[in-house]
Amino acid sequence: MSAIGNPVPSPTQTPKPGASAPFAAAPRRSRLWWLLLLVVIVAGGGLAAWLLRPQAKAPAGAVAVVQTVKVVSGTLERTIRVAGQTSARNYANIIAPLLRGPENRNSLILLKMIKSGTPVKKGDLLAQIDAQSAEDHIEDTNDTVQQAQNDVKKRLAEQAVEWENLQQTVRVAKAEFDKAAKEAQAAEVRTVVDQELLKLSAEEYEARYKQALADLPFKKESHRAELRLLAITNIRQDRHLERHVVDIKKYTIQSPMNGMAVAQSIWRGGDMAQTQEGDQVYPGQPIAKVVDLSNMQVEAVVNQTESDEFRIGQPARITLDAFPGAELKGKVYSIGALAVGGRMQNYYIRNIPVRVMIEGADPRLIPDLSAAAQVVIGRSEPNSTLVPLNTLTQEGGKTYVDVKKAENFEKREVQLGMRNGTHAVVLAGLTAGDEVRVN
Repeated sequence: MSAIGNPVPSPTQTPKPGASAPFAAAPRRSRLWWLLLLVVIVAGGGLAAWLLRPQAKAPAGAVAVVQTVKVVSGTLERTIRVAGQTSARNYANIIAPLLRGPENRNSLILLKMIKSGTPVKKGDLLAQIDAQSAEDHIEDTNDTVQQAQNDVKKRLAEQAVEWENLQQTVRVAKAEFDKAAKEAQAAEVRTVVDQELLKLSAEEYEARYKQALADLPFKKESHRAELRLLAITNIRQDRHLERHVVDIKKYTIQSPMNGMAVAQSIWRGGDMAQTQEGDQVYPGQPIAKVVDLSNMQVEAVVNQTESDEFRIGQPARITLDAFPGAELKGKVYSIGALAVGGRMQNYYIRNIPVRVMIEGADPRLIPDLSAAAQVVIGRSEPNSTLVPLNTLTQEGGKTYVDVKKAENFEKREVQLGMRNGTHAVVLAGLTAGDEVRVN
């Protein structure tokens, strides 16, 4: 009998129904690795096939294409573009009348107003202002003038009565003085006391008479001053009436020249609008403008850094934004003396006003059209040799071009003159007809 004997197997737990064994997931991971490996192999094969694809061979005899241009002869112009708007050189501003009477400085009502864009001739009616209040005031002023004239006549009559009374006072004083003098001459038969009394009485009447005579010049001067005062008052009232008579004529506004009427913009209900019948305006306020369409201009500005290039009389080509195909001729006729700045962010940018006169008349020209002018600030001699700027190269401070010679290009130095944005004038080194390479 063995010492160890057969061991008794230890009891094992029976797996629960539905529970998977620990080694059951190994086959699934193996399949996933195989799939990944297959994808890598296929991708690598495709990449290798693309890298090893046959390359297309260039056809025999092919060469690179080089762009060239020919040197031409002509006239080169150097221009500067200025932008602005059209306006009339000859025009007349129409304003609400400035009334001379201080009581007529209130608002004015437009009874009639010509429509903007209407052709007018000198003397045609442009606007009519309500004059009823002015006419009523003229009637009142007429009464005031008549009253002033009556005051002068009345005072003349009163002064005549006063002067006659004064003359009568002088005559009475003279009679009393004469009487007292005669009585004093007969004083010998009187007592000494009576003689003294008569003497004193004569002296008193003499003083009264002399005083009455002395009052005559003063009274006459007083009457003259009173009449002068009344006359000045009368003149003042006459001039007052004359002012209103002149003012009421201004209520009818006529065109001072031939041209086209352009209504000005005013504030109406918080918005800007052109003046029309029924609007309320104030003395001195612009209400219209009459412009001469046969003499137009472009009001533009140029940066002060370019202003020294401009001269009076320089030719210009004018274009209108509203009419793309239109091109008009003009010339510079006015250059501002002082630079002006803009507002807000443009405050530090200084520009010079430039006026370009439009030569001739065109029915499309009206004020306030946006326009531009190409001002010719330089022009070469006729038949100058011209080369495009994109054919030039700079090396060591010198300018070169590549001139075509048979199958090759020759590098050649050139001397240049005036240039613009596209071409330059060749002074030496090239002739018209040469073919040069474009860089």
